Amino acid sequence: MLGKTKHADVARADAGFPERLDAVAADTETLLDSLLGGEPVAGERTRPARLLEAMRYASLGGGKRFRPFLAVESAALFGGDRSRALMVGAAVEFVHCYSLVHDDLPAMDNDDLRRGRPTTHKAFDDATAILAGDALLTLAFDVLGRPETHPDAAVRIELVLALARASGLGGMVGGQMLDLAAEGRFAAGTPQPLDRAATETMESMKTGALLRFSCVGGAIVAQADAAAQGALDRYGTAIGKAFQVADDLLDAEGDPATVGKATNKDAALHKATLVRIMGIDGARRALADLVAEAEDAVAPFGAEADILRAAARFVAERSH
Repeated sequence: MLGKTKHADVARADAGFPERLDAVAADTETLLDSLLGGEPVAGERTRPARLLEAMRYASLGGGKRFRPFLAVESAALFGGDRSRALMVGAAVEFVHCYSLVHDDLPAMDNDDLRRGRPTTHKAFDDATAILAGDALLTLAFDVLGRPETHPDAAVRIELVLALARASGLGGMVGGQMLDLAAEGRFAAGTPQPLDRAATETMESMKTGALLRFSCVGGAIVAQADAAAQGALDRYGTAIGKAFQVADDLLDAEGDPATVGKATNKDAALHKATLVRIMGIDGARRALADLVAEAEDAVAPFGAEADILRAAARFVAERSH
């Protein structure tokens, strides 16, 4: 009977997940649109039209908004204010969108398609795309520094520091450098194979760091205690690793029309991935283990964390 009850609880959480994800996505879209309005805010002189257009192109009208969702739902676990959590979500989404714009550039992954439409540098030009990415990254910290994000300056400082470290040298940007090095960009074109441990480190930085911040950032803005933040840290770390493994599987097996970008690029570029090291079946087993790890991390919160457990399963089962 207990097994049936648990199965029913899982089914209910999974059934409610799409509506919760869509609700956060809609609220995030509204907020991003407002933050990217044409009128300058205090301290700005003007907002150049072409730059703003490129920033809006890169940020609006696409994506699942999974990072804001994690921020909002993590904050909700501790009774956090939704509008404040959405500001944290908007900040991390701006960093995420900037990273996509720069990743797609010819000097990086050289992609023509993103979310089923031309990448920003194809829709505009390389220089505009670079500046749009720069501006989105800067705007993220502008957003975290605003009193609307939290009235307590100490909380805002904690958020700024956490996102900076997730985004930069020891986080996403550092992970991108390790990824390029593994491709052989800096060794006369010779790929530098990584073992499983090194690959997991690289992926936890390149992709996992922002997802982990989304969870921890939600707990920070809700002023959860250290033990609770630690649980969300463990959950976010597992989610981040799982997301990258699922992404690598999509690249290996996905349909470009469904995924919304070119596939089968990782093998061609000799990228370090768990799929390449462990094979499809091994990567799928690793993915299942990571989902279980994420679910275990939030077990102390009981049914209140059902939506976060559903999010972990969503990561493993997504098709785009």
